[in-house]
Amino acid sequence: MAKGGIMRLSRVKTSSLHLFLAVVSLANVLPILWMMMNAFKAEEEFSVNPMGLPKMWDFSNFSKAWQVAHLGTYFWNSLYVTIASILLTVLLGALASYFIARFEFKWSKWVYGLFVIGMTIPIHATLVPIFILMKKLGILNTHLSLVLPYTAFHLSITIFILVGFMKSFPKDIEESAIIDGSGAYRIFWSIILPMTRPALATVVIINFIYNWNEFLFALVLISKNGLKTLPLGLANFAGTEMKFQTMQMAALTMALLPVVAFYLMLEKQLVQGMTAGAVKG
Repeated sequence: MAKGGIMRLSRVKTSSLHLFLAVVSLANVLPILWMMMNAFKAEEEFSVNPMGLPKMWDFSNFSKAWQVAHLGTYFWNSLYVTIASILLTVLLGALASYFIARFEFKWSKWVYGLFVIGMTIPIHATLVPIFILMKKLGILNTHLSLVLPYTAFHLSITIFILVGFMKSFPKDIEESAIIDGSGAYRIFWSIILPMTRPALATVVIINFIYNWNEFLFALVLISKNGLKTLPLGLANFAGTEMKFQTMQMAALTMALLPVVAFYLMLEKQLVQGMTAGAVKG
C-alpha cells in the first residue's frame, strides 16, 4: 500500500475514533445538561417545554429544594462520612503500600495477592453480615457504621494502585536518605508520600465518587433521619415531592456540584497519575 493510502487510512481511523468518543461523551453529558437546564425552570414551563431553554431563569428552585429537602443536614452527613473514609483509606492504604512495595519479606506476594483478591469480592454480598456485625458492635445508626465498610472495601483498590506506583521509584532515593540518617518513618512522610501525590489524587477521586454516591449500605445501616446521607435524602425527597420535578432537578444539581468541583481541583494530578502509571507500567 502506498504511503499516501496508509496516511489516509490512519486519518479515517483517527476520525472514526474521535467521532465515537464524541458520541459517547454526548450520551453521558446531555442528560446532565438537560437536568441542570430544567432546574432553572418554573414547574409550569417545564410541563409545557421540557426540552427547550428556560424563558426566565428561576433560581428559587434551589433555595426551595435546600429548605424543603433539608439538604444542609444531608450534605454535612455525606461530607463527614466521605472525608473520614477517604482520610482513613488513604492513610492505611499508603502505609500498607509502602511496606509491600519497598520492603522485602517472606510473604509479601501473598499479602499483596490477598488485597488484590479483595477487589473481586462483590461488595453488597457482604451487606447482611456487616449489618449483623455493626449491630453487635453497637454502632448501627452511626456515621462510623458507614466509615468502616467504606474504608475496608476501598483498601484493595487503593493498595493496588499505590503499590504499582511506589514500586517504580528507584532504590537510590531511599539509600541516599538512609545515609543522611533518615529512618523508614521519615522516608515515608518526607520522600515517598510526596512523590506518590499523582497516584493519591487518583485514589482520592475514586473513593470520593463512590462514597458520595453510595446508597445501599447507607439505606440498610442508617435509619435515623438526622444521620442520613445525601443519596438517602434525595430519595426521600423524590418520593414525597414527586409533583415538583424542577425542584428535584435543582436538588440533584446541587448534589452533583461537589463531585464536579472536586474532580476539577484534582484533574491535573489525576492525569499525571494515570499517565505516569501507564508509562511506568
